[in-house]
Amino acid sequence: MNVKNCRKCGKIFNYISGQQICPACIEALEAKFQEVKTYIQEHRDAASITVVAEACGVEVNQIKNWIREERLTFGDDSPMGIECESCGNIIKSGRFCEKCKDSIAKGLIDAAGLNAKKTEPEKKASRDAARMRFLDGKR
Repeated sequence: MNVKNCRKCGKIFNYISGQQICPACIEALEAKFQEVKTYIQEHRDAASITVVAEACGVEVNQIKNWIREERLTFGDDSPMGIECESCGNIIKSGRFCEKCKDSIAKGLIDAAGLNAKKTEPEKKASRDAARMRFLDGKR
């Protein structure tokens, strides 16, 4: 049994996984999320992150976390956005822009060696290794 103190209220609770906050604080946070979501739907044009945070009584960083988790997204026509964690370009949701996602994926593929192709001499060497050899060069 893993017992921890809640990072929000300080109460002791049985920690299983995820955020280190108690079930009561998780419920309160989820209620705030629903409030923020409703506010954004009702005030699409005038809602900036700071305005939403002040109106709903939520920290700006919490709203940014929900956007990075892709629970909240900005519409394509919205001038609002958050910064890509890698290059700083403005994105509508998530952590990285498409360019950085592609770059990270390519780096992982290269590091894992998934793009490595066998060259012809390697194939021929492995094929010839199992063949029978004759001393006079005739078959």
